[in-house]
Amino acid sequence: MIASGTQPADGNRATLDDLFRRAGVRRADAPALADLSRSLTYAQADRAISALAARLRSFGLATDAVVAVQLPNSVENVIVLLGILRAGMIAAPLPLLWRQQEMVAALSRAGAKGIVTSSAQAGVAMQAAVEVFPIRAIAGFGRDLPDGVVPLDDVFGPGAEFFQSFARPGNSAAHVAAITFDVTGDGIVPIARSHSELIAGGREVFLEGGIGQDETILSTIPPSSFAGIALAVVPWLLGGGTLALHHGFDPVAFAKQCRAYDAATIALPGPALAALADAGLLGNAVKNILALWRAPEQLAAAAPWRGSAGLVDIASFGEIGLRPARREPDGMPTPILSRAVTTPRGAALTAVGFYRFRQHDVEVAVAAVDPAAVIATLPDVYLGQRLAGSAQDGAALATKLQARGVNALIAGAFRPRGNANAA
Repeated sequence: MIASGTQPADGNRATLDDLFRRAGVRRADAPALADLSRSLTYAQADRAISALAARLRSFGLATDAVVAVQLPNSVENVIVLLGILRAGMIAAPLPLLWRQQEMVAALSRAGAKGIVTSSAQAGVAMQAAVEVFPIRAIAGFGRDLPDGVVPLDDVFGPGAEFFQSFARPGNSAAHVAAITFDVTGDGIVPIARSHSELIAGGREVFLEGGIGQDETILSTIPPSSFAGIALAVVPWLLGGGTLALHHGFDPVAFAKQCRAYDAATIALPGPALAALADAGLLGNAVKNILALWRAPEQLAAAAPWRGSAGLVDIASFGEIGLRPARREPDGMPTPILSRAVTTPRGAALTAVGFYRFRQHDVEVAVAAVDPAAVIATLPDVYLGQRLAGSAQDGAALATKLQARGVNALIAGAFRPRGNANAA
């Protein structure tokens, strides 16, 4: 039951779960979450969140245990995020294309005790868990899960166990809610955020975007980073509408979702905005577009916006922070006045879609398999930048890189572009 035992969802004392419960009390039978395969009302989502929290507790995970999440941009992802928080634990979302090397580095530094994943990623999660001794439980969604991975699909069933929200003494919103991971000159660095910090970042987006109550947000940005949570999850909770999630990118499915959900706000990667608008894929009902720019210099060079929908640029500075700003009347981006973000030790970083790499690490990973191979960073109209590789036998090199647990974007740089994995 949604209504009982919530803290006031006001000021600096609200948690993300408080915001969800407030919306659920008001609109229990209204659609809360949707993707191409699943749709939940607030009441149904609340039951799934409670069931997921109960399951995590049944694993013996303690209060403030760090639970990693590696899932596509789906209903399950958001349910798991909120379920971890309802259980009194800390969520550590991971980018979907991270493989063994990156997962081991991130989970070790964050002190993770559990992993929630899908059948497609379960093998990678188990390989990482072998090297990260504190991992106590691995759970997943989907069919044909490997032995040792606890199935979670039944949290959406009618008989799922109920779990009352974990009550903390004092100000629950001041406790760490999520750990996200930045890639800096020092490698993968965990960044801890409290409920208050996550809500503050999302509130800025919500207000600058002019997002109304009960509106539908269609997001292509996965909640695997501070920007992903602030662009989609928090504005959805503040507005109490519907959060529709798109994974991929599939232009036909995206256009179908725009029509089906009558989305008032769309969140998407900034570099893809012009191409999507030119292709007529944004729909006629869209009032606001939230464009995420992982590289602020790309925003500065962006073309003027001539569309009828309002455009809010979100300049993301890694996991340090973000800055939402509505486009000027002439369609040009608002100048970024904050100080430039520098990289420690002068390390060169590459930003491909939602992923950041140290260029040195990329080159070392490739050279360890084929010293004669070359990998470079090139401009890309959709991702901002992309990796392109050259080797005597690119397909064989890609297979070897994947076998070593290297990120799929690095391995995909050596395949024909139509076969490379998309971010």
